[in-house]
Amino acid sequence: MSDSHSALHSRLLQLQSRFTWDLKDLMDLENLSTRLQDHIELQLGQRGAVARSYSFLAYVRYLQDKPEEAVSILNQSQEKTRDCYGEENEQRLIVTYGDLAWLKYHTGDYKESETYCQRVNDILLNYPTGSSTVLHPEVYGEKAWTYLKFSRSYYPKAIDCFCKALELQPDDSEWNAGLAIALYRTESAGSETSQESEESPATKQLRRALEINPDDGVLMSMLALKLAAYQKHQEAEDLIERALKTDPDNPHVTRYIAKYLRSKDEIERSIGLLEKALKRTSQSAFLHHQLALCYKKKKIDEQRKPSNNQRVKQWRRLCIQHLEEAVKIKPSFLLAIAELALLYGEEKDFSRYSVCLFGSGFLFKGLIIVFSFSFSFRAEEWFQQGLKMLESESEKSISQVVHHRYAEFHFYHTKQEAKAINHYTQGLLLTSKTWESKRCAMKLKQIAERRISENESDGQAFALLAVVAKAEDDKRKAAELYEKALDCDEDNDEYLSALCMLRMEL
Repeated sequence: MSDSHSALHSRLLQLQSRFTWDLKDLMDLENLSTRLQDHIELQLGQRGAVARSYSFLAYVRYLQDKPEEAVSILNQSQEKTRDCYGEENEQRLIVTYGDLAWLKYHTGDYKESETYCQRVNDILLNYPTGSSTVLHPEVYGEKAWTYLKFSRSYYPKAIDCFCKALELQPDDSEWNAGLAIALYRTESAGSETSQESEESPATKQLRRALEINPDDGVLMSMLALKLAAYQKHQEAEDLIERALKTDPDNPHVTRYIAKYLRSKDEIERSIGLLEKALKRTSQSAFLHHQLALCYKKKKIDEQRKPSNNQRVKQWRRLCIQHLEEAVKIKPSFLLAIAELALLYGEEKDFSRYSVCLFGSGFLFKGLIIVFSFSFSFRAEEWFQQGLKMLESESEKSISQVVHHRYAEFHFYHTKQEAKAINHYTQGLLLTSKTWESKRCAMKLKQIAERRISENESDGQAFALLAVVAKAEDDKRKAAELYEKALDCDEDNDEYLSALCMLRMEL
């Protein structure tokens, strides 16, 4: 590298740019590209969001080894930014010019790269922040949105950047909305009733963001989901109706409202909204996943009725169809992978049941058994893929879902209770007070109590109950149960060590 190129490279490293933000963890560029293209086509987001989507898409194109296309897309981002912000566009272009400087450098156009470096320096001179360690709020905001869209593992960094932007511009609607969305995604936003009396940070920030921009349908639908968990149903219903009137065609609004409706058992209405949204954006893994969960609910409801296996099979197949589509669009979609694998296990069992119902000839039975084995193999294959992906998954609640579903697969479909216990236990211990942890605890209790009723000297069963008691923060009961486990198996070092630790804590 010549001295001039080395000097240019040093200047580039000083720029605020996606090329200097250490963005490494994304597994699925194609899915991100599709989502960004949808954002652009559907004009989604607040002021400036489309321009940001163009900038981010350009970086994705660079990662996909399409630098010339990336430059063209960044030029479109410049135009959108100028159209959107008029005379106030310069600070908004700091990151865009930085990305262009890097792209020009990578394509060998060093002169243009120098030009964009100088443009950034001119903006920084014209609009000083007063400190070399403080960035412009526009840069913090751009950085935060990038982290938020790039990968779940970057959510803490996104929250930090939004907070820094808000320290400089407390009333900015974009940064307030971004922080609300980032906090929402890091909290469990399911339909489970919250045990806390005080509203969560995400709920409070959603309220704050809506004070500044009361017509944001996405924020309304997110807040409605959070309020439902606090049993504030009337306020949640009002927000849902407002969101549907304000932004009825926004697929992001639709997906959250559909999730809310599913939590209220309004399944048909939820399916209708999701199918309508898919007509606008068919490549949404999230929408396919939500539809699958609706059909799963219909399947479960059908199973509670007098036997109608054909209807159960119909809903299961629709569920599998949409989960397969979700995973095809987003191969890293762990929640969809876990649900799909478990349903393959169910399909295997239905195939075996079909032998009893319809099988008479040897050849037919053989075909059904092969068909059944195929689903069993596919289920195990998907679970193993999901477990491997957990190695890089930082979100404990997602890991918990995978372990719970794998435990269910072994308990109900392979009849390997030891493996089921192992994964129920891993799911239980990952994080507490979630719906999944309660299901894991309930199943472990059922297994242990059944085993004790069959054999009062089953030390492992008492130890399982101790693990559950400790996870539920009842340490005294856990210690008593470990004592019973040791009465049954007095030389077990694992039980003794656990009991000693509990006594020290008590």
